[in-house]
Amino acid sequence: MRRLRDWIAGWSLSRRLLAAALILVMLTLPLVGAGLVYNFRHAVTASFDQHLESLLKVLLADLEIDPASQEPALGLSLGDARFDRVFSGWYWQITDTRGTVLVSRSLWDQRLPVSMAKGLTTRNITGPRGQALRVTERDVRLPNYPHRLHVSVAASRRELDAEVARFEWLLGISLASLALLLLTGLAIQIRWGLAPLRRLQADLEAIENGRTEQLDTRLPGELRRLANAMNEVIERDRRLIERGRAAAGNLAHALKTPVSVLRMLAERLPEASRQRFYQEIQRIDEAVRHHLARASASSGVALGGSAALKDTLAPVIEGLSRLAKRRGLDFECRIEKALGTRMDPQDMQELVGNLLDNALGWAEARVRFAAEHEESGVGLYIDDDGPGMTATQRKAALGRGARLDERRSGSGLGLAIVDDLVTLYRGRLRLDDSPLGGLRVHVWLPDTLSAASD
Repeated sequence: MRRLRDWIAGWSLSRRLLAAALILVMLTLPLVGAGLVYNFRHAVTASFDQHLESLLKVLLADLEIDPASQEPALGLSLGDARFDRVFSGWYWQITDTRGTVLVSRSLWDQRLPVSMAKGLTTRNITGPRGQALRVTERDVRLPNYPHRLHVSVAASRRELDAEVARFEWLLGISLASLALLLLTGLAIQIRWGLAPLRRLQADLEAIENGRTEQLDTRLPGELRRLANAMNEVIERDRRLIERGRAAAGNLAHALKTPVSVLRMLAERLPEASRQRFYQEIQRIDEAVRHHLARASASSGVALGGSAALKDTLAPVIEGLSRLAKRRGLDFECRIEKALGTRMDPQDMQELVGNLLDNALGWAEARVRFAAEHEESGVGLYIDDDGPGMTATQRKAALGRGARLDERRSGSGLGLAIVDDLVTLYRGRLRLDDSPLGGLRVHVWLPDTLSAASD
């Protein structure tokens, strides 16, 4: 039951409304159909019973006492040939307290069961050869005849049941067609009624993926106020993001001077204290850069646009290519055309720059960078031919606060910034053995928010 509730909880509004309409139609139409069939059967049966009662009255009107034998006799025929055809399904029978007196030719050697009721009654019985019959019967007394007579007129229910069955079939077809038309109409109505919500959802996805900046307010009155309120919130968040970025930049510039002054003052200290002082300054510098980069990245995720990789990374690739050339390294770069992600351009440069700088620092002769389409997103591959990392080292490097370059001196933040950026943009980071012999860093970034949620 819990699994069913969880499954239903994930339904969309249109599916919920359509399911409710389906349940309503499936409950209502069978009840209506059952009521119509009951009323039709009752009406047809009542009409059939009236016909039998009319035949019974005709039979009673023709019933008389034969003067010669002083026995009941019929003066005229009922005028229906079915009473003369053997086992036709239409029968009449007259009995008295001594037994059967007169029967229709159609009964031949068979007899109808006699009821003990004295008034006019109508009931269902089983007749000759197992025929389902409807019989109307009553007791009468004739003048100058000492015995009470019981007169019965019966007819086959086949025509009655066939008429009811035909009505049921036609009614079933009609109700099924009505149900289909109702569900189709309700589905169209639901789709049309929820169209503004779908537009609102599409606008939100467009904002999240950077294709637009505001929601379209050309909506019904109930949703227009909501869209206007959301636009105000989005605009306020955008201003807060810009203010946060500006504050982070100002803080970075404000800290550069005190850190530089501390380095200059450290040069005047004795050699033993100077190295310790430099280490602490280095830790301060790295911590400031790390948290400023993280604040800058987190502020750009919610309303980040789509970044064209080739244009975004052009300055980084150009600068690192010159660095690789000075170090005598072979640097290969391949970026597919029309490739983009939801990542802020500055954050993309920070991510790729850190990874390539680390690869160039460890490589012996060759570094390769590739960016390509991959699983509704972008795959970044950074390979080098350096010493690489063991499985244990790769696992430790992916731990909280680790650095790719922690075995080598320098101020690079390495994997700390990279991991934060990848996490903030809902990507994936993996370390593997490189085909070049060293380390491969694989980063997957979604090109849309929906791909990141899959």
